[in-house]
Amino acid sequence: QDQDINAPGVMRFSEHAPLRRVHRLQHVHAFIFYGLLTLAKFVGDYFSMARAARDPKHQKRNYPLAYLGMTGVKLLHLFVFIGLPLMLTPFTWWQVLLGFLLMHVTASVIMGVVFQLAHVVEGAEQPAPDAEGIIAADWTEHELRTTADFAPRNKLVTWLIGGLNYQIEHHLFPYVSHLHYPAIAPIVQRTAEEFGLPYNVKPT
Repeated sequence: QDQDINAPGVMRFSEHAPLRRVHRLQHVHAFIFYGLLTLAKFVGDYFSMARAARDPKHQKRNYPLAYLGMTGVKLLHLFVFIGLPLMLTPFTWWQVLLGFLLMHVTASVIMGVVFQLAHVVEGAEQPAPDAEGIIAADWTEHELRTTADFAPRNKLVTWLIGGLNYQIEHHLFPYVSHLHYPAIAPIVQRTAEEFGLPYNVKPT
């Protein structure tokens, strides 16, 4: 499942997801849930790591150490954005907490919109697996068919969201710095066209 569009039951991003009555109000409550993304991730990381720890393909990792490191980073986050303001500024606890929540809501809405621009747009396919859970296309073709770049020539957008507007390149080359995406994108596009595969890109 693509975590970018895998959502709880109150949200529906795929035509293959069950259609429920609550989805009639999705345009109203969507931004409430968008605003909770980073906080949900803050807690959900533990569940994600627990699932990975049970996966035979990921058994080489030292999970106790990974849990410890992740918890340390999260505690540092809370100290920097809640602890230090309480210690060093005249703001009250509720003002600091409100600022912390507003920071997360802002980041979450931006992140949610970025994910939708990359996956839930015209041209981005949403293929369903067969009865055995198999997708017909191979991994690379699947990424090209289900993902879209947007605003590739907008340097401000590229800087602001860390190159995630080059979502195709982000999926194909997850370990390559986003600084290289503008140079990689034309090569990917030419290669896709050479093999008759789609390359979805929106100019804005």
